[in-house]
Amino acid sequence: MTQHASLNNIEHRNLRVNMSHGAEYGDDIMSALTFPAEFRNVQTYYPIVFQKDEQGGFQPVALFGLRQGENLFLEGSHWDAHYIPLSVQREPFLIGRSSKGEQVHIDLDHPRVGTESGQALFHEHGGATEFLDHISSILGTLHAGVQQTQAYIDALLKHGLLESFVLDVQLDEDTHNRLMGYYTIHEDRLRELDGDVLGELSKAGYLEPTYMAIASLSHMRDLIERYRQRQAHG
Repeated sequence: MTQHASLNNIEHRNLRVNMSHGAEYGDDIMSALTFPAEFRNVQTYYPIVFQKDEQGGFQPVALFGLRQGENLFLEGSHWDAHYIPLSVQREPFLIGRSSKGEQVHIDLDHPRVGTESGQALFHEHGGATEFLDHISSILGTLHAGVQQTQAYIDALLKHGLLESFVLDVQLDEDTHNRLMGYYTIHEDRLRELDGDVLGELSKAGYLEPTYMAIASLSHMRDLIERYRQRQAHG
């Protein structure tokens, strides 16, 4: 269940948010939304692939595991990477719309939210804490990035640069896993594009994230190795 509320310093003056990591806080996720401007940071650790949303549109995601509910970067309360996608960092906050425009909302039912421990949102005099200012900055960056993603996806589709893939993985002697339902950059078609089209994509800022997404796929091997190491250690 979720209970979204527009954040204010009267009703929520005593709220605190625990920013620790763990499955109990909802970090046991296979993937998370990302956006082209974030690809440079994301590709350092995670494969970037594309999936269809409920409306049939494409969206880029960072993969953390090979199966639903599996985050191979999560080791107890430790997230084993120096960068975590903003869509994960922003939990339990989101941008909501009201008669006053866009505002910071919070999910009051999220396991991170309470009054006993964690980061305070407001000072005693009512002003926002540095933590809340930081969250607002994350939300702004994330919102702008997601808003700009559709134009990038449209450019990829216009030139036929997305292709579906299936990855069959022999995780161990007894476990076979098929990763499917995802899309990657069609590298052959990218190589076939003429100079004018490449120039257009570069000018629009779309070429760099495309190559970042391609480079990130080398981390598929890392995910498999993380899984095997986890199995070996019980």
